[in-house]
Amino acid sequence: MFRSMIFALALMFSATLEAKAVDEKYLLIELENGTVKIEMLPDVAPKHVEQITTLAKRGDYDGIAFHRVIDGFMAQTGDVEHGKVADDGSVSSRAGTGGSDLGNVEAEFSNLPFDRGVVGMARAQSPNSANSQFFIMFEDGHFLNNNYTVWGRVVDGMELVDNIKRGAGGSGSVTEPDRMVKVTVSAD
Repeated sequence: MFRSMIFALALMFSATLEAKAVDEKYLLIELENGTVKIEMLPDVAPKHVEQITTLAKRGDYDGIAFHRVIDGFMAQTGDVEHGKVADDGSVSSRAGTGGSDLGNVEAEFSNLPFDRGVVGMARAQSPNSANSQFFIMFEDGHFLNNNYTVWGRVVDGMELVDNIKRGAGGSGSVTEPDRMVKVTVSAD
């Protein structure tokens, strides 16, 4: 009897974990002109997916700018500390230098290549310095392979990503940038 109770509890716990994983399958980024759907990859980068999911559920990504956008490369966003777009369309000159209060996440490098539509975690020089910022690839960027963490891929709305306002010069810094209006987590 005791064994069957333990087995039943283990099954319930397992089912709860499976349901949670299904509930958190996609990150939905609402832009001004539509929604980008990103399939999260918890089997590849569980700590990064957990961090992104937590920030999205708290509403920390809502209103955050695409502060660094380089044509033919990527669009970077997610600075929840300095990246909020003001009512006049401006963003702090410190956008891109901040993170969240959750702390950094250790690197979870994989064999997944940085192809068009792949979503990776931005970081400082240290491989273990990723926090809240991430980027979406416009084109393949295989020079990033095994140097940055892949945690997702765009499965719908890549044409919207392609239309994100580009930055100027080599830094890709954007004046009056596009923003993530609302970011949520969904099962479908």
